[in-house]
Amino acid sequence: MAVLTEEQTMLRDSAKSWTQEASPVSKLRALRDSNSGQSFDPAVWAQMGEMGWSGVLVPEEHGGSAFGYLGLGLILEETGRTLTASPLLSTALIGASALALGGSDVQKAAWLPKIAAGEVVTALAVDEGPHHAPEKTALAAVKSGDGWTLSGTKTFVIDGDAADLLIVAARTSGPAGQTAGLTLFLVPADAAGVTREHLALADSRGASQITFDGATVGAEAVLGVVDGGWDILEPVLDRARIGLAAEMLGQALQAFEITLDYLKTRTQFGQVIGTFQALQHRAAKMFTDLETTRSAVEAALEGLDAGGADHRAAASLAKGKASELIHLVTNEMVQMHGGIGMTDVHDAGLYLKRARVAEALFGGAGYHRDRYARVLGF
Repeated sequence: MAVLTEEQTMLRDSAKSWTQEASPVSKLRALRDSNSGQSFDPAVWAQMGEMGWSGVLVPEEHGGSAFGYLGLGLILEETGRTLTASPLLSTALIGASALALGGSDVQKAAWLPKIAAGEVVTALAVDEGPHHAPEKTALAAVKSGDGWTLSGTKTFVIDGDAADLLIVAARTSGPAGQTAGLTLFLVPADAAGVTREHLALADSRGASQITFDGATVGAEAVLGVVDGGWDILEPVLDRARIGLAAEMLGQALQAFEITLDYLKTRTQFGQVIGTFQALQHRAAKMFTDLETTRSAVEAALEGLDAGGADHRAAASLAKGKASELIHLVTNEMVQMHGGIGMTDVHDAGLYLKRARVAEALFGGAGYHRDRYARVLGF
């Protein structure tokens, strides 16, 4: 477990207090039942901006606090506990990271202050099929005068409905399936030729299928260099995977604690079910997996703060472990609660559905086991 500074401890404690009081699981249930089609409550994002959470990764010269990835990971863990729906991952982490890694001075000045203030939402448009495969990008960007014309479709774009700015992975050369020939573009979500279709996900949050039908952007829209987008996209995705793993860790921890409390109070056959050895063994398995996953997630966050260029192995270890953990813990949550765990009255179903979406997002356990092995040369 990471040794936190006094400032990090205060940040974690304030995040825990706010999420439990202002954004409990009942808020997600209300969002689902409202049938609004929103990915999150805009008021929640505005409050995160006021608290400075949206600017944790943004440099001070652009209005942020530059508090680091471990700091943001601590916040994401607490939002995971209460299933808080927000664009914290898509904007404060992914958007801020993409601009920091590849943005020009002009691009940074235009967008980072707005991210830090919680005034805009960004969305990464990368996948085009049902499974995470960024190298298979086929959406074409063709040179058109001084700018580019984009044609193609992106799907499962998290927070795409609410986004003001789309970070789009497009192919400027080479065939789909290669990492070479990719370019990232900053595309205003309301640009001509861009249409968004709402996708309702199982976890009651939202995503979009976004079609680019001859959408044109200027040369200034290129993030980084033409044909060199993979050098930005891969480290941005790794940061997204690590941040999502931190959120999943918080969700798994809360699901475990709820289940543990139930084992200590539910009686069957005249005794508390937590005294049954078989259930004790299953709880012990969850506890040990929680601890090993925490080690992987916090090591990955600390690695990002320490610098260095290659975080592939740490990211895949963290996301792969978190995916396996959340699958196990949410299954056990439903099973150990018995009949009540199968009803909508109990929160177990909300945790399980969020788990299934998070597992698949940015690559599941199988994807990251394979990637971890390849990165290490196996």
